[in-house]
Amino acid sequence: MFCPKCGAILLPKTKDGKKVLACSCGYTDRKGEMNTTMQEKVQKKEEIEVVDKEVETNPIAEVECPKCGHGRAFYWFVQTRAADEPATRFNKCEKCKHIWRDYS
Repeated sequence: MFCPKCGAILLPKTKDGKKVLACSCGYTDRKGEMNTTMQEKVQKKEEIEVVDKEVETNPIAEVECPKCGHGRAFYWFVQTRAADEPATRFNKCEKCKHIWRDYS
């Protein structure tokens, strides 16, 4: 419940031996005794799994690695120069993880 005066939440307090809902502004609920109980339920959370393996989300292209000669590599584009020039394509070898640039 909320306080009709200030809109804050009413908290349970003991007043004259009775439990009533009261606000910090001084308002108390005049309905008499409070018959509700407050209870918190804690649910067991699942443990977080740590993944040691690196997962690539970039697309794969048929490009030969200059370091190991493997024929497939992940690629992505980055705008490294002015906006009127084409973006630079970066490749990462699927096998040896070598990264190189492709300016074409």
